[in-house]
Amino acid sequence: MTDRIEAAAAELRPLLQEFILWAPEHAPDSDPDLVGHAALWHRLTASNDVGRWRRADLRTVLLDRMPQVVEDPDRAADGMVPAVRAYLAFLSDTGRLAKSSDAIADLLAELEEIEDDFVEAMEDVIADEDELDEEEDEEEDEGLGSFEPFADDLGDLPTIRLRPDSELAVAARAVPLIATARDLAVWVGAERTVGEDSLLDDEEIVQALAATGLPRPERSGEPLAQAVPALWNVWNLAVDLEFLTPVGDDTVSVAEDTAAWPFDNDDDVLDAWMQGLHSIDYGDPELDDDEITLALAGLTRAFLVRLLLAGAPRPLAELRAELAEAAADLDDLGTEAWAAAEAAYGDPLSPTIEWLTGYGMVAVEDDVAQLTPLGVEGVVHLVDDADIEVDARPAIDAMTALDLLSFSSELPEDEADAEFEAWMKLREPERAARELLQAAADDDADALIRVQAASMVGMLGEAAVPAWLEALEEPSLRPYAATHLTQLDVDDAPEPTQADTHWLILDMWTISAGLGRQEFVSSLHDIGPAPLSSLLEIIWKVPHPHLEELLELISQAHPDRQVGKIAKRALFKARSSAN
Repeated sequence: MTDRIEAAAAELRPLLQEFILWAPEHAPDSDPDLVGHAALWHRLTASNDVGRWRRADLRTVLLDRMPQVVEDPDRAADGMVPAVRAYLAFLSDTGRLAKSSDAIADLLAELEEIEDDFVEAMEDVIADEDELDEEEDEEEDEGLGSFEPFADDLGDLPTIRLRPDSELAVAARAVPLIATARDLAVWVGAERTVGEDSLLDDEEIVQALAATGLPRPERSGEPLAQAVPALWNVWNLAVDLEFLTPVGDDTVSVAEDTAAWPFDNDDDVLDAWMQGLHSIDYGDPELDDDEITLALAGLTRAFLVRLLLAGAPRPLAELRAELAEAAADLDDLGTEAWAAAEAAYGDPLSPTIEWLTGYGMVAVEDDVAQLTPLGVEGVVHLVDDADIEVDARPAIDAMTALDLLSFSSELPEDEADAEFEAWMKLREPERAARELLQAAADDDADALIRVQAASMVGMLGEAAVPAWLEALEEPSLRPYAATHLTQLDVDDAPEPTQADTHWLILDMWTISAGLGRQEFVSSLHDIGPAPLSSLLEIIWKVPHPHLEELLELISQAHPDRQVGKIAKRALFKARSSAN
């Protein structure tokens, strides 16, 4: 079926591209994406001829097929029938409606007749999806550890500022639990056979406790393996960190580089710390009764999200009261479980705090808890894993030029300007210009970063002249440098060449292509077929990193076949010259 869909989509693509160009003047309110969806399923289920439409086809496509395949029923309810009406008018006006089709008047009358039925069908799909979403939300909302109930509050948080990787790596190297997991893995050594009922026997457990510095429990009649949950949590952490790796069904070995922890490379350190991040769940209380233990599952995550929302230290007494109430509200056994944890640990939050401080995420002083910078980084990642958006950015004093450029390209203009202004307060304009242009030069394939950098440096005026002069030596930045130096009337500055102008065009095309095929085709349409054809005859000579893919895209997407042929020839020349 996938092959059929791809083949049908390829067959329809030129026709739909022509519709996209026809629609702004004749049917400006039509939705080209919805047209494509309807035309595709007409081709797949109703007719081998994309130009042959009959009244029965409309019922087949809109009433039988669309409720089964529609991706956005709300959007379809509003726009599908008008879109199909515009598409049929396009086929008729341009002579593409096959002679064997029903008359256009009959087709439009049929559309009008079934419109209410189609909208009702979409409303049924919406209702079914809402019911499913409610069921999923109920499942997601269950348990202390769900972030979903806090989604709105998390989204409303002011910008969270993250510390640089270099600082976080220093903190991660000092995490006690990772060092303990390393020591355990080193003790395990190469190809140690583990048991079925208990990973280690009593003698091995005693040795492992000694190797890790964990306390040896007093024997109370229960098997030693059941009295050392902390050891098994560290064992699981070692597996999460990939310090321990399975060799077979009953054998584990220490990873080759485990003994080298803490690693020298910051990225390697943070990668390891992130791999172990989900070990936070080992901070949930472990009680004798499984059902009662389950009632407090997610307590550690609930603790963390409340600290993130507070944005400041919180007294442990407040957190205890709030979490005890949450446990009681979410589970019938919540109150009993809280009391059991209190009896077992003295403080139900004791295992949570012990694990989180051990993993470097929380600091506690005078019965007040707060997230460390490493903790903020970790909770932001956990929230992101839950598909909840928060506004998290590097701290201004730690923000590199590349950070600034990357974030600014995704922000509203006023927020981007504010970030730039704050960043500029920490450096001289000449230095700022050099940093921004160097960041853009480091990846000549990233046109958006390059355009963003040129725009920011352009705002620095004459202070940026030295940086622009240096940028003349960078092929990807020379077009921007020559343009800005000329605008600043810098003596002896080179005038932008034709090749420079073409590079700027290719950058704009690259950015436009990144926004989607429709946006790209629209940008080409603004040029016009004749000027575009002339441009393609010479632009293939520019050594732009995206030249070949842009020419290939033009050859595939442009509705004018002559332009497509010229783009193919240009692509052939570009590939030949590259070889």
